[in-house]
Amino acid sequence: MTTLTHIDTACVLLEVAGLRLLTDPVFDPPGRRYWFGWGSSSRKTGTPALSPAEVGTVDAVLLSHHQHGDNLDTAGRAFATAAPIVLTTPAGRRRFPGNAMAVTPAVHVALPVVDAATTRAARPSPRLIVTGSPARHRPAWIPSFVAGPATGFILESDDLPRGPLMITGDTVLFGPLREAAARVRPDILVIHVGAVRFPYLSGPARFTMNAAEAAELAGISGARLVVAIHTSGWTHFREGPEALGAAFERAGLPDRLRIPVPGVPISLD
Repeated sequence: MTTLTHIDTACVLLEVAGLRLLTDPVFDPPGRRYWFGWGSSSRKTGTPALSPAEVGTVDAVLLSHHQHGDNLDTAGRAFATAAPIVLTTPAGRRRFPGNAMAVTPAVHVALPVVDAATTRAARPSPRLIVTGSPARHRPAWIPSFVAGPATGFILESDDLPRGPLMITGDTVLFGPLREAAARVRPDILVIHVGAVRFPYLSGPARFTMNAAEAAELAGISGARLVVAIHTSGWTHFREGPEALGAAFERAGLPDRLRIPVPGVPISLD
């Protein structure tokens, strides 16, 4: 059985192929303002549905990027540091020495990860293959160093018989992501939205997808089920669940969309 429990922002607990995976861990309480660099900041308004203790142990953390507090806050960093493995960008890997591995569209990791000291006879068979997917967490005209690198994730397993599970990470909709979604044809698409923008930094340009783009990507992918996260809880988010519902209705895809209730597991089977 594959389940997803939304905790906060882009933080979800995925239980798939007998493994427990946590994405983009954020566990700080609301109220604090976080600085994202280049004059940009945001205040957290949402409350995590689960605490680190309630989440418990995980097999891996999937971290789309390390540089922004809405995807990795203080308590989330502590959680990731203690996790057995963190899968993230090459730049993010350097921030977690000892327990991180980089994924890219050309690099995949087999889970569970075992250490070199484990005897070959005792090593468990890989149950899940994780590959990076394209992500660009910025408008095209803003230099890459302003927002920093990000990645999405593609999960493949015999326990996902109808096709891969794809997580976009924080990204705008752009050519390589469209191409990846059309090629992978995920059964389940977990999509980061929110139409994030900072008017004083980039004007109307956005750093994540808006609702219309989310619906477009859903159509390109052919996904049976689309789970929308990263929709609320921060002052820099510009669109919420209502916009998503309207956009998927206009696209003729309302039955594919799921907006999870934080703390309530949903079945992805």
